Amino acid sequence: MESKFTGGLLGMIGIGILQALIVVFTLGIGTPWAICLKESWYVKHTIINGHQLTFDGTGGQLFGNYIKWFLLTIITLGIYSFWLSIKMKQWVTKHTHMV
Repeated sequence: MESKFTGGLLGMIGIGILQALIVVFTLGIGTPWAICLKESWYVKHTIINGHQLTFDGTGGQLFGNYIKWFLLTIITLGIYSFWLSIKMKQWVTKHTHMV
């Protein structure tokens, strides 16, 4: 079996520009949707052992987690922020599946 990434440079640049526009025009509130757009693109172009991957996370779901993570960071006086990158990776992995 073969694993590969089929995305190209132009697609990646396009997704990056679209992400930036979403974040700028929504004053940052659209960041979860921009992240889901990027993750969806990466997963759509990834094949693991001959199996296509799919991503089913939504910006609304991620926005809810952002609120929760923000409040936990405030309550713990910033200590919870050390776990944010791990929480984000866990969330993305939870929403990534093989077809």
